[in-house]
Amino acid sequence: MAAPGLRVPTILLFDSGLGGLSVLRELARQRPDARYVYAADDAGFPYGALDEETLIARVVAVMDALVNRLAPDTVVISCNTASTLVLPALRARFPIPFVGTVPAIKPACEGSQTRLISVLATPGTVKRDYTRALIRDFAGACRVTLVGSARLAPLVEASFAGDAVEDADFAEEIAPAFVKEGGTRTDTVVLACTHYPLVRDRLEKVAPWPVRWVDPAPAIARRTVSLIGPAVGDRMPAPLRLFSTGNPLDATLVGRIAGMPARNGELVPMPAAFA
Repeated sequence: MAAPGLRVPTILLFDSGLGGLSVLRELARQRPDARYVYAADDAGFPYGALDEETLIARVVAVMDALVNRLAPDTVVISCNTASTLVLPALRARFPIPFVGTVPAIKPACEGSQTRLISVLATPGTVKRDYTRALIRDFAGACRVTLVGSARLAPLVEASFAGDAVEDADFAEEIAPAFVKEGGTRTDTVVLACTHYPLVRDRLEKVAPWPVRWVDPAPAIARRTVSLIGPAVGDRMPAPLRLFSTGNPLDATLVGRIAGMPARNGELVPMPAAFA
């Protein structure tokens, strides 16, 4: 329980689907006492298919509804596609901290031995100027291969929905991330979509050779904790609250993925333009 007189923060995590649960799991390890809310804009999934203007307007509209209702202490945009585009608009609109999720290119390059790394992402993340700037600023002598998969995140969602997703489907999507050049080959793959760590075991199984997979969740959690402070207790005080824009999230499924009890999902009222 929280120490007397110390306020327990409310942390809102947001994604287009279930991917942000990979960040939630790590954050809950570092701040087990916080109150957590998870929101998925499933009616807009996948974000990689949206043009930039539509994506910005949509995320801001969802945040308007959520922030006004929940008054969170901080918001984690646990989606690379949204973070690489929408964070400036959110920070200008709301007087609370926003933590983003961006491709972990710097640590990937720092730890690569072969200097061949790949960024496994969505098409939206791959085409962002922000992603290109990260490569320019931090890749150094590394050669970076950008792989934008339109199918991988939907495959992850389908697998958790109970659909049969074959190993060959995953193998086909990650194959371009494995590059051979002369006597060297890719040794590091950045998981630049928060959906991907949820199926890391399957990706490892179908990979052509072993690589170091870089998951940004630990760094995102550390950044969030640096903004709100360390834990004031040792357990989460309430079940995870769930919100979505399309269909109510399955509390049993989310609880299983996140590793914590969850309440029945609620719907976020959206403006008619986004309904």
